[in-house]
Amino acid sequence: MNGSSSDSLFAVVGMILLPFVIGIFTGVCSAFLMKRSKNNIQRLALLLAFLCISALCGLLADKYIFHSSSLNYLLVGLGFIATIANLIPEPELAGVLKLYNPVLNLSLVIVIVNLGMPLDYRLIAGAGLFTAIYIFSRAIGKIGGAYLGGKMTKADAAVTKYLGFTLLPHSGVSLVFTGIAVIIAKFAFQWAGEIKE
Repeated sequence: MNGSSSDSLFAVVGMILLPFVIGIFTGVCSAFLMKRSKNNIQRLALLLAFLCISALCGLLADKYIFHSSSLNYLLVGLGFIATIANLIPEPELAGVLKLYNPVLNLSLVIVIVNLGMPLDYRLIAGAGLFTAIYIFSRAIGKIGGAYLGGKMTKADAAVTKYLGFTLLPHSGVSLVFTGIAVIIAKFAFQWAGEIKE
């Protein structure tokens, strides 16, 4: 969407690969220092610092390489956290993620609510019956599809029952219920025993 017919193949490939390179590089640097840290507070500080550094690297790449906002920062974050998860030993990773979860939860709520902020809800109400059918059929599809998929693959009962609810905030199942979907997803994770709060 950001590109034009004048964009070179190098630029298009770079917009996709460079975020992973940035994320993996900063993730390796962060993991190197985190493994040498003595406690989870230091590890959390390093995680947050290098997460900010990875975003800064992306901003610099956008400004000086692409001269526009072209990079996908979600891919930067995915590369970063996947690298951390694979390089940090499990006990240390679990300890730092326990401290990081409140930051992550707050960030997700801010992002999702921010996506809905410019929305004029009167337009949705004015769209009529089709909008209501769309919202509810999409929610039923997410919940029902996850349930059927769980049954067919003989997944754990918690996955079968609650996975669909955790998918509600994804893909904008319903702009009207954005905030509610976040809360429902959190409870579904708790009911499934994935988070303890």
